[in-house]
Amino acid sequence: MLNRSLVLNTLLALLLLWSFSASAARPIPAAPKIAASGYLLIDFDSGKALAEKNADQPLEPASLTKIMTAYVIFREIAEGNINLSEEVLISEKAWRMEGSRMFIEVGKRIKVETLLRGLIIQSGNDASVALAEHIAGSESTFAQLMNNHAKRLSMTNTNFVNSTGLPHKDHFTTARDIALVAAAAIREFPDFYKWYGEKSFLYNGIKQHNRNKLLWRDKSVDGMKTGHTKAAGYCLVASAKRENMRLISVVLGTRSEDARAQESQSLLNYGFRFFETHKLYSANEPLSHARIWKGDKKTLALGLTKDLYITIPRHSYKNLDAEMVLEPKLLAPISKGSALGHVSIKLEGKSVVEVPLTALEEIAEGNLFQQLKDHTLLWFE
Repeated sequence: MLNRSLVLNTLLALLLLWSFSASAARPIPAAPKIAASGYLLIDFDSGKALAEKNADQPLEPASLTKIMTAYVIFREIAEGNINLSEEVLISEKAWRMEGSRMFIEVGKRIKVETLLRGLIIQSGNDASVALAEHIAGSESTFAQLMNNHAKRLSMTNTNFVNSTGLPHKDHFTTARDIALVAAAAIREFPDFYKWYGEKSFLYNGIKQHNRNKLLWRDKSVDGMKTGHTKAAGYCLVASAKRENMRLISVVLGTRSEDARAQESQSLLNYGFRFFETHKLYSANEPLSHARIWKGDKKTLALGLTKDLYITIPRHSYKNLDAEMVLEPKLLAPISKGSALGHVSIKLEGKSVVEVPLTALEEIAEGNLFQQLKDHTLLWFE
């Protein structure tokens, strides 16, 4: 006959093992080995890096440069400096550009929209230069605009000297920096971003196909841009959305067109297979209320300045824990947007992210009576 105590202990051990297995985060395997000079895989919403190698090493970007070129043009349109229907006079320099082209002719006038699509879909160097000259007077001046936006986007290891990505010793960027401008373009200009998903473009009787092979291979991929020079190798930025999760992969310096597509596909599949992204809190949503002393109001709503997303291993959402920590004894006046504490998100006791809790409104000083009253209450506190 089995020992009753032994049976009970065995059952208890099995129960504890099941409980631990059910609650513990699923182990995440290492990212696939990617044959590239540098690469990065990030979640679009949270910005979390899921796989990387030499992501901050300056490298030649080739035509990935045109992601920034197009972004600058999008900004110029949004700010009302140019519009899609206005015409651009094609210079001899633009007409003579080497490499990939949309075959525009010198002296012709072509709409901004047509040139933009030629730049994005056909990777036209001629279209890039024509638009750069139209906006800034010269390509070198346009490159200054590119660098200004790069600085604003915190692209700290980037320098542009042209709008095309043709080789130059002072023209470089990194996988991380390219991911920043790619994400900005998707976030700020979703209507323009749709052009990155077009598979072909016909101009002047010449039909050219988008070089991003993943547009045919993976229906979740809806952009973004290829690049190639002998020095840079074959490069690709790809963006894909499956359900409510968008990933951006950047691959620099592979050996062939097929290699850049395959390596990008491997990164995207890895990210979608083993991770999930959740929106925890919305911007300007009251998450907590703090007691305010000596103010014209007694309580203050606190929240976040932007939406909070997190990317975590799949099936681990139930193991998240949130804690809100406020500064003690908050005194008026308080300006809207002031950081007065933080939200800490942990997964199984380990910190995932920590973001400031900020004042969602302004609190002015209270009248003399309110200040004296609170002063007395604080003394007792």
